[in-house]
Order: sequence, then C-alpha cells, then structure tokens
Amino acid sequence: MTESRKIDPSFLRGATMRRMSRRDLFRYAGVGAGALSLSSILAACGTGGETTPPVTGADAPGSTEWWAARNAEGPGPNVNFTNWPQYIDRSNKTIPTLDAFTDATELEVTYRTDISDNALFYAQIRPALEAGQETGHDIIVITSGKELYEMLDLGYLLPLDPDLHPNFDANADPSVVNTSYDPGNAHTLAWQSGFTGIAYNTNYIDRPITSMEDLKDPAFAGKIGMMGNDDAATLALLAVGATPETSTPEEWQQAADWLNEQKDSGVVRKYFVQDYLTAFENEDVWITLAWSGDILIDRLYFGRTEFEFVIPDEGGVLWTDNMCIPQGATNPVGAMMLMDWYFQPDIAAALTEYNNYVSPVPAARDLVEAHAAAATGAEAELLNAVATSPFVFPTPEIGEKVHSYRVLSVDEEQQWNDLFVPIWQG
Repeated sequence: MTESRKIDPSFLRGATMRRMSRRDLFRYAGVGAGALSLSSILAACGTGGETTPPVTGADAPGSTEWWAARNAEGPGPNVNFTNWPQYIDRSNKTIPTLDAFTDATELEVTYRTDISDNALFYAQIRPALEAGQETGHDIIVITSGKELYEMLDLGYLLPLDPDLHPNFDANADPSVVNTSYDPGNAHTLAWQSGFTGIAYNTNYIDRPITSMEDLKDPAFAGKIGMMGNDDAATLALLAVGATPETSTPEEWQQAADWLNEQKDSGVVRKYFVQDYLTAFENEDVWITLAWSGDILIDRLYFGRTEFEFVIPDEGGVLWTDNMCIPQGATNPVGAMMLMDWYFQPDIAAALTEYNNYVSPVPAARDLVEAHAAAATGAEAELLNAVATSPFVFPTPEIGEKVHSYRVLSVDEEQQWNDLFVPIWQG
C-alpha cells in the first residue's frame, strides 16, 4: 500500500463543525421503516422473478483464479463508495481521507450517502443482485443484522481477495476479525461499530441507571423511549437472562412477554427507530434505548453533558457496519484498495475524531492522544474525551458485557417477527 498523505489533524477535525451520527439525519415520522418486515418491503419494491444461476468453477467471481485475472488488469479509474449520511470525515466540501487516497493511488472516488436504512437500501439493490447485474456500487456499508446475513447466505456479496487487505491484517482489532457472521472475513471488513444501551437525562433522573428494569420504573411513566426494532428484542433477551446469539424460540417468547409487560404497564411513551434522538434531545423522553455514538456526539459537540449512556448490567448490543463489495461491482480491485486504506492508523484516527464511533483500529487511539496533547483549550479537552471514552475505544469490561444480534433462518425470522413486531406496531 502506498504511504498515506500526511494530513493536518485540525483540518480533518474542524472542531467547531456540527457532527451527526450515521443515523442522525434519517428520522422518521410515525412508524420507522426499520420496524417493517423485510419481506413486506421487498414485496412492495417488486423483487420477484427468477434468480440468475451463479457462475461456478475457476470463473466464479471471487475465486482465486478470478481475482488473479482482476489483479492482472489492475483497478479501474473510479471507485463507487456508498455509505450512510454523515459517517465520514468532512471539511467544508472535501473529504480529506478520500482526497489522500486519490493522491496516493490516482483513483477517484464517487462517494454517495444513499443508505439511510438497511432494509430499504437492500430492497433497492436486490433486483439487480437477483438478476446477476451490477448495482452501481463498488463498496456498500451494511450493518451486522438480518439484511447482511441474508446477502451472505444468498451469495450476493463478492468473496474478498485475502491478499488485498494487508492493513486490515496488520491493524484490525480482534473483535472485527473472523466474525461469527463472516468467518475469516471472507466477504466483509469493518467500517465502524457502536453500542446499543440506555441513555438518560440527569436533569430529570437523579440516580444512576444500571438495569433494563429501570425502563419499567413507573417514576418515569410517559418519559421512557423504546426502539421499535431488533435492538429492543435483543435487549429484552438480555433482560430475561438469555444469550441473544444462541437464544431459543422459548426465550424469544420470554423476551416478548417482558416487552409486553412493560408496554401494558403504560410507562412507554413511544417505540422509536432513528427518531428516538429527537425526542431525547427535546426532553420528551428522559430515558431511552440509544446508540452510543449519538449520545457521545451530543455530549462532546453540543454540550449536553446531562446526557449519560450506559451498558445495562444485563448487557448491551455491539453492532458493526461492514464494508462489502456487491456481486457485479465494476471495480473490485479499487474497492479493496479503498477498504484496506481505512485500516491505516492515521486514516482510522482521522475518521474516529470526526464521528466518535468505535474504531476497528486500536492503534488509532495513540494518534488521537497525540493530537490531543498537541492541541489546546477546548479542542484538547474534546480529543481527550474521545481518546478515553470506553464507547470509542472499548475496555475489556465493556467487551465482556455486549452481544451480537441473533442470526435467523428464513423460518425463524417469521417466528421472530410474529412475536416482536406487533409489540411496537400495535
């Protein structure tokens, strides 16, 4: 890999710039799209029809022979990179880490923020994937959940060339290597990760929040927010003592009972998805299920120091947004070069200083600390807070408390949806 261009850290950060999480811009009115079943979205988008049989043997995309041929051809001149909104470093109208990539490789990047919901984006590209056609994307960023699992299961993601990610091999955190949903990182490399836990407002709640049972407290009636998606179901599994990754249908029923008991008590104000943060910031709710990066951004960049985020004693959820290459991509070699680019510590540090999510590169922390030491005043304080946050660079204690989503088969997904979806849509 060509040495990265040295970038002025203050130029990357833009310390007074408004930061938003990748989920912050897309706030739904009414029921969130994430609460809809994937099958209903796909049906509405007309994704029926026959699937083109896959190519097999030495010519199969992603095979050793196929990659050898692509590497001999070299990368195309442009990489189409599609991500979530506000999820990459920006300074004015530039993206410094992408500019540095272009300087180092002479490859241009067309960067689009077309992903605001996993299910909706998957529904948009699935007809092309089913037909064996290109989607118009060389890199897409998909969360470790049911859509990614289905794309992996159906062979819609290109197997990666293991020789084209040396930075990942050298610098990736063990938590994103050889994941349970993608053994050997055969199809995915991590972009950023985050936690689902509980946020609360200390202006209204004067005791520490430590447990899922706090979300049933009648003292907070009408001021409790819950998510209308698999985060709520997974946290409820933890509340009843189940291990989400290996949970059984009987335990799903227990979790659904826990959620229904909470709902029937009348304490829940609303079941949110992306729009939970608006209600929390407006103080319509005082305590809510939340995503770690959202709350950290509000604390650091908006002065909302009354906001606290915790992983409950029962446990929380660790999710990872993954870079992957859809089948039919026109520039797979360039895509892999760009994916691996972000596993250089200086590039990873620049990204983390901007979006405050969990970096997949532990060595980025030393650079953030160095930037903090070189900074002064409010900027130094801010960077120190990023470098020392266990929700950006997780401690072992945090790592022991978090779990992944349950990987569901098609039949299991229907049973799961029948139990949980009526709770937040009813």
